[in-house]
Amino acid sequence: MLTWIQPKDTLESSDVDRGLRMLLYDGICSQVMGVFTGGAFLVAFAMLLGASNAMIGLIAAAGPLTQILQVPAILLVDRTRLRKVLVVTNSLLGRLFWLVLAALPWLVPPEQRLPVLLVCLFAYFGLGTISGCAWTSWVRDLIPEKTMGAYFSKRMAIATAVGAALTLAAGIGVDLGKRAVADPLSVYSILFFLGALAGLVGVCFLGLTPEPRMTSPRTENLFALLAEPFRERNFRQLLRFLGIWNFAINLAAPFFVVYMLRRLGMSMGWVLGLSVLSQIVNVFFYPIWGRLADRRTNKTVLTLSGPLFIVSIALWPFTTMPEHYFLTLPLLIVIHILAGMSTAGVNLCASNIALKISPRGRATAYLASSSMVSGGAATVAPVLAGLAADWFARQEMSIAARWITLAPKTSQVELPVFNLRGLDFVFVIAVLLGLYAMHRLLAVREEGEIEEKIGFSFLLQQARKSVRHISNVAGLRALTYFPYARLTGSSPKRENENQDQDQKHESKEDAE
Repeated sequence: MLTWIQPKDTLESSDVDRGLRMLLYDGICSQVMGVFTGGAFLVAFAMLLGASNAMIGLIAAAGPLTQILQVPAILLVDRTRLRKVLVVTNSLLGRLFWLVLAALPWLVPPEQRLPVLLVCLFAYFGLGTISGCAWTSWVRDLIPEKTMGAYFSKRMAIATAVGAALTLAAGIGVDLGKRAVADPLSVYSILFFLGALAGLVGVCFLGLTPEPRMTSPRTENLFALLAEPFRERNFRQLLRFLGIWNFAINLAAPFFVVYMLRRLGMSMGWVLGLSVLSQIVNVFFYPIWGRLADRRTNKTVLTLSGPLFIVSIALWPFTTMPEHYFLTLPLLIVIHILAGMSTAGVNLCASNIALKISPRGRATAYLASSSMVSGGAATVAPVLAGLAADWFARQEMSIAARWITLAPKTSQVELPVFNLRGLDFVFVIAVLLGLYAMHRLLAVREEGEIEEKIGFSFLLQQARKSVRHISNVAGLRALTYFPYARLTGSSPKRENENQDQDQKHESKEDAE
């Protein structure tokens, strides 16, 4: 028991390899749990309980709001210096609350179900915040820095692939279950139960992961520890970016499912099908973004993937003109493809850039401050968005084009060009704030930083490589050889040098 609890002064290469395997297995279990307990299923469950837009906003804010617990979590990590114990115990207790939510339709009266749902979510996310604070510091010291991007991209890609398959299977199960039972709430209860079991299995893998001993000295002043990241100018610039970015994203993202179910009137099958499409694209792009982050920088990836996600949000208002029309489904497919491409890079590198900039051995306070800033922004945003959506539901702005014929008799044809109503206004605000967040990212400095256009060169090189492996259509391969240097302003000579360098890396990877 003491061997399991005590950190090790030194880790052998075999210990590190075993730890990376255990973290991979835990990532898969956590993804399975997330598929069964979050996303469309949780939103649909809350809507069946009678949740309004404002209540959906509160549910979305539950996780970020608990980031305030980073403060006592830092103190726990600093005083106990037993990060694995904190991770395992808090993860175990938190994931047990999903068993309570699974029993909600049978144990709680209808009028009390939404409050109990919120309480359980706050408890789960609160314990998860304490666990996450210790986990990030633990992983920062365990994973070699030079392979961090590649490892996390592999971990996320595998977990996302498993999640995509299970999302599709769970969607089919929900449709079949609704036909077989009178109360659809029981179908979601079964999913929550399965998700809780997967999460508990993941805790076992965390317990088998070795922990290196913390080398930083104990701090005597918690407030001095928390203030240290804010005194460092570069990390302060990163916190500004993360705060604005998370506020912008959480204005829109929690309401995508609500928009499809309520505004577009889509079935759960279509919602989950589009989600699976996005996850498949996620899997495809995780290795590309991970290799780009390792060879270039996390900032390079963010400057490429961030604007793609903003574009995907900007397309949502065009899915209605003002209601469902013939371009709705094609636009939704494009949106989910762009979202899958971009979130792979954003999710991977938004946390990795904080990990990389944080000093080794003192990462706890830096990562905690990052989580608190991001969490604070992500707490306020969905609540305000929910309230705004309820108010904007009574407002509408439209722009139309008219074609008028004067002879032989006057007639006119009116075509809608632009229409905003309800959540559409929220999405537009999110886009504007997202663009400002990308502007703030330019002030962040990361070691090894290069020009973003070189990163774009690498991205197309990796796209060519991927297409080469999956398609024998020459025309499709040729599409990735567009002379983009003319558009970016790069000199052909410099682009050729960059491409030669990337091709050498590709040849080395293929040989390996």
